[in-house]
Amino acid sequence: MSDLFTDTFLTALIGGGMLAAMPLLFASLGETISERAGVLNVGLEGFMLFGAYAAFVVTLNTGSEWLGLGAGMVAGAITSVLMIVFCVRMNLDQIVIGIAIILIAEGVTSLLYGASYADSRPRLGEPSVLEIPGLSELPVFGESLFSQHPIVYIGIALVFVVHWMLRRTSAGLSLRAAGEKPEALDAAGVSVAATRSWGALSAGVLGGLGGGYLAVVAAGTFTEFITQGTGFIAIVIAMLARGIAPWTIVGSLLFGMSLSISTALQLIGVEISTDYVQMLPFITVIVVLVLFARRSYLPAALALPYVRGER
Repeated sequence: MSDLFTDTFLTALIGGGMLAAMPLLFASLGETISERAGVLNVGLEGFMLFGAYAAFVVTLNTGSEWLGLGAGMVAGAITSVLMIVFCVRMNLDQIVIGIAIILIAEGVTSLLYGASYADSRPRLGEPSVLEIPGLSELPVFGESLFSQHPIVYIGIALVFVVHWMLRRTSAGLSLRAAGEKPEALDAAGVSVAATRSWGALSAGVLGGLGGGYLAVVAAGTFTEFITQGTGFIAIVIAMLARGIAPWTIVGSLLFGMSLSISTALQLIGVEISTDYVQMLPFITVIVVLVLFARRSYLPAALALPYVRGER
């Protein structure tokens, strides 16, 4: 009986952790690219909110999860244009603009949802699942790791593609130079503004995808302030990953399992207060920062505007 309880607990913990980790993974991966380019996207939470709302609306009206996720990416990309215009092109404060984006996203998405769906509170259908033959039948790990929405496998593969791009390609070298020594990149004849714009746009696209996954796959609906600080946790994960994309998987799973532990405990008969559940991710953030903050890495020119000719 104890083995059954253990298997049930681990399956729920890992499976729920994967579900909660994917929005963090997409968002922190986008933030990693953006930070390497020198742009601190404090407004990541706003990208996710707009992405979540757009994905929910499109999926609800078309019945297609993929169109919904695509709409989330587009919404995040459009929102990131604000960062590009005000911070990269006009050299305004990245933190102030980021906070403004969050406030705008919270207000606009709440207003739109309240005006259109407050009475009906519609829900989406069950998300599709791709079971990997053979692996999905393994005890504990089969159901929790290898029976997921297809975007999960795409996301994990994307992490390693981004890692290779940052380390092995000229585009990755330019991104890293824009965050470390933008004057050297400028001297080499590559536009710092254009490079940083692509970095910020990547954060918008992946942040919007993270929000879309949260609404379409994880929650199956949209509610006001659905992200609940997910964007800020993703920024912490990106900083602790030290610019190494695969570490975002580890960080996202850690925080994802802190969110799913209550469900896992309830399945084996252990009740835990909702108040404690909501506190767990932020307690985890504090503990991780205390243990590893000194080892975090930030590019030398992160959040610093670049003006040609100035040192």
